[in-house]
Amino acid sequence: MPVRADQLPEPAAPSPPPGLVTVGRFDQHPGYSVSRPGGADSWLFIWTTGGEGRLAQGAAETDAGARDLVVLGPDVPHHYAVARGARHWAFWWAHCQARPTWTDWLRPYALGDRLYAVTPVPDGVRARLESAFRRMLADARWTGEGPPPEDEPEDGRVAVAHGTTARELALCSLESVVLLATATARGEPNRSGLDVRIRQAEALIAADPGAPHTVESLAAGVSLSASRFAHLFTQQLGRSPMRALLAARLLHAARLLEATDLPVERVAAASGFSSPFHFNRVFRQRYGAPPGAYRAGLRR
Repeated sequence: MPVRADQLPEPAAPSPPPGLVTVGRFDQHPGYSVSRPGGADSWLFIWTTGGEGRLAQGAAETDAGARDLVVLGPDVPHHYAVARGARHWAFWWAHCQARPTWTDWLRPYALGDRLYAVTPVPDGVRARLESAFRRMLADARWTGEGPPPEDEPEDGRVAVAHGTTARELALCSLESVVLLATATARGEPNRSGLDVRIRQAEALIAADPGAPHTVESLAAGVSLSASRFAHLFTQQLGRSPMRALLAARLLHAARLLEATDLPVERVAAASGFSSPFHFNRVFRQRYGAPPGAYRAGLRR
């Protein structure tokens, strides 16, 4: 029977307030454990650098060894500890509100109950992720006065980003961690046996979601008939090519709203939407707010 995190007996540990970005690194020994029967108010990202940990969230659970990124979504009971038999567990961690687009990157690695295990990340990416966490810790300590710190401070292992600039810089570093890990990990579940032509079609969509793709043009790009391509794509990915294209366009639009000051109409056009009205409607359905309010909420 899987362990349910809300049935574990350890005393509850508080989580940081949801509006803060908190980052740190620990090297814990056997006996270390954290239990939150009510879950956390924010997302928790854990990047293991040595030893082994054990994490449970709801009814889902996973081990975490070196080069594993495990992400726990909010509001689900969870528990994590040094794995049984392990001599220690060294890891970076960050509590924050995840940017909405990150969930699309994490979705292929979902184990259930908002627990995601991105594993294993190639050894060649390890230094980049380590550097990103070090930068995150340094930026979280910046007060806004003088130049930003060049590297992680030697004193202390935990930092809280209070200022807006420090918070956004820290989130940018964490975003690079999530993107690099999900883009390079070899352990994507539910994708073994995926037809290479469907992978190619996904790559065509991801490379330029704003292009005037159609079922016919995508099928031609992978040397399939339109009917065969649409059937195979839907069968293997669980959604039609046009639904996948819409999701990619909305993700692209959200990134433009986050990273640029382009007017909403230009964001719509650059993301492949010919009708601003249609763009506003489908964007609100996907992200819970119209494009302008989505951008304003991020900046607040």
